[in-house]
Amino acid sequence: MNTLNADLHCHSVVSDGTLTPEELAQRAKAQGVTLWSLTDHDEIGGQARAATAAAACGLDYLSGVEISVSFLHQTVHIVGLGFDVDNAALTEGLQQTRGGRSQRAKEMATDLARVGIQGAFEGALKYAGNPNLISRTHFARYLVETGVCKDTYEVFRKYLTEGKPGFVEHRWANLKDAVRWITQAGGMAVIAHPARYKFSANEELALFTEFKGHGGMGVEVITGSHSNAESANYAATALEFGLAASRGSDFHSPEESRTELGALPDLPAQLTPVWALLANRIQRATAPITH
Repeated sequence: MNTLNADLHCHSVVSDGTLTPEELAQRAKAQGVTLWSLTDHDEIGGQARAATAAAACGLDYLSGVEISVSFLHQTVHIVGLGFDVDNAALTEGLQQTRGGRSQRAKEMATDLARVGIQGAFEGALKYAGNPNLISRTHFARYLVETGVCKDTYEVFRKYLTEGKPGFVEHRWANLKDAVRWITQAGGMAVIAHPARYKFSANEELALFTEFKGHGGMGVEVITGSHSNAESANYAATALEFGLAASRGSDFHSPEESRTELGALPDLPAQLTPVWALLANRIQRATAPITH
């Protein structure tokens, strides 16, 4: 069961990826993925397309989303899996979370202009398939296109992060609301890529404790940005907190992503995979998964 090639974290043009949901489904299938989820940022507008495309190419599918949450003055991402995409409270909550992005983007552009980078809002907008979801990634692509930086990794070393030009904090949903939207829609809430957050040991303990207290049930143990040591660390955390383990590449683009769809190590054998608990939520393209 833990050797299933599941990829339950990636992004399409509906948020800040560069491929369509259909292209992602085909790519996932070509890379040997057997269970897939599209998890666009704060947006489920691509879910019907993703589910249809998955069925067409023989992929089992779980509905997905990645919700931006403010916790202890940091942005934390909570992935939702296996929820009802027509749930009104979830749809409304995501709409509210998306609401501040455009104003934040204009403030980011103003700050970049202060250091001599002009036209960043209009430039970033060209890359945003959904203008309501304009994000730092779209600004980063504009800075690469105009030669300010050679790649997006350089962008995030020099700009758009805390203390650097172009950084504007955004107040996202709170942890309790995000977990509740997902669980009340029949899904499972999962802490995304936990090693990426800059929390102290006590702050991380608070995150996991509150998350579990609100009904969160999973954590990404295997993900594109985790080292082997970090994956081992969060495997232990999953056991400590009684959380199921998830696996996802966080794939955004063939040119930008360090980890290809499906190209991840297996989950450690001692962990309970999220898909074992979500078996009745999987949209089957084929016979039930038995291995």
